[in-house]
Amino acid sequence: MQNLLYALIQSLHNINAAAIAGIAAAALWQPGLRSALARWAAGAWALQGLSGLFFGITTYAYERHLPDIHGIAVLALGIKVLCVLSGLALAFYHMKASLNERGQVLVWRILLALGLIALASAAFLRWYS
Repeated sequence: MQNLLYALIQSLHNINAAAIAGIAAAALWQPGLRSALARWAAGAWALQGLSGLFFGITTYAYERHLPDIHGIAVLALGIKVLCVLSGLALAFYHMKASLNERGQVLVWRILLALGLIALASAAFLRWYS
């Protein structure tokens, strides 16, 4: 059952990670959709953080300790957490602030970069844990 839960969480986490990058790319190419996409981006970043948290919760529920990671894996996890928090903050900022075109493009470029950095960090987390 534990492996099934990990696989389901991993599937959700991976698909959502691709969606995060895709939402940001779509916002850069479709300026008229940016307001709606900011809400989707905020939701996707929140889901990314929650699904990541569920990895730890699942391990703790079955093994009574958090995942045993160290070194590069801890650094990669920290980067992923910073990306989630930054992505969520920027998505909410985009929804609340009155940004001009240049400001919007900058926010979406950063959101895309955060999504790609989080994806790359996931590979290091997986490989070094």
